[in-house]
Amino acid sequence: MTRLNPFGLAGSGLGLRRALLPALQTGVPENIDFFEVSPENWVGVGGALGKQFRGLTECHRFVAHGLALSLGGPAPLDTAFLLELKKFLDHHDFALYTEHLSFCGDEGHLYDLYPIPFTAQAVKHVANRIRQTQELLERPIAVENASYYIQPPQAEMDELTFINAVLSEADCHLHLDVNNIYVNSVNHGYDAEAFLAAMPGNRIAYAHIAGHYVEAEDFLVDTHGAPVIDPVWRLLNQAYQQFGVFPTLLERDFNLPPLAELLLEVDTIRAIQAKAGQRQTPRVA
Repeated sequence: MTRLNPFGLAGSGLGLRRALLPALQTGVPENIDFFEVSPENWVGVGGALGKQFRGLTECHRFVAHGLALSLGGPAPLDTAFLLELKKFLDHHDFALYTEHLSFCGDEGHLYDLYPIPFTAQAVKHVANRIRQTQELLERPIAVENASYYIQPPQAEMDELTFINAVLSEADCHLHLDVNNIYVNSVNHGYDAEAFLAAMPGNRIAYAHIAGHYVEAEDFLVDTHGAPVIDPVWRLLNQAYQQFGVFPTLLERDFNLPPLAELLLEVDTIRAIQAKAGQRQTPRVA
């Protein structure tokens, strides 16, 4: 069964990188139902590149996945950036804006994503910032479960409890990253399937699927620089069985192969979606 999506998204998507633009000028393949970009890489871009980008956003569905808002950070939200972001989202008629459930700076930018302490105080802090963001953007947003590599200090709850508490307190949507669940489960020693099953499926806006780097048997790095592996595909299939089929996008940021190779993985998303859609109506957590 396919779940109704409040943002008009459906099917399979692909993260748009500038290196892919030449291959897309002759037309967008039919198996790409929507694109995703990081707005920090496109706000203010003009010239020939800006025209190519505008040509795509005029004809295809887009979502924005932010990198720099720092929802969990201690510094005040960057309202100037958010106002510029709103103009960008409005101009290109983006379906949705999402951000990571993490922080990436204080008074300056740290150029990486860091885990938020899993505390009740942090839940209220982040939920308040999500509500502020939604008010400034005048649209609902979704937050993504992030990968992390050190246990946050002074934790009062586990990662799953923290994520669910933030989503409930902020009453916002979930940007489900399936690969991040798998990476964190290996790095921090928990059951990925049980973790996924306890996520709030009714809040899923869309999902990410991606590859990662194996540093060691018990240490994975979320690079988006390799093909998706079988355990992550199986976890995506489990998500569809439990929550219904939802839009899913392939992330690939590094070691970017030709478009034709990426489309093979997009087709794998579509095949899993089609098979899952033929099965019984799911229960929603």
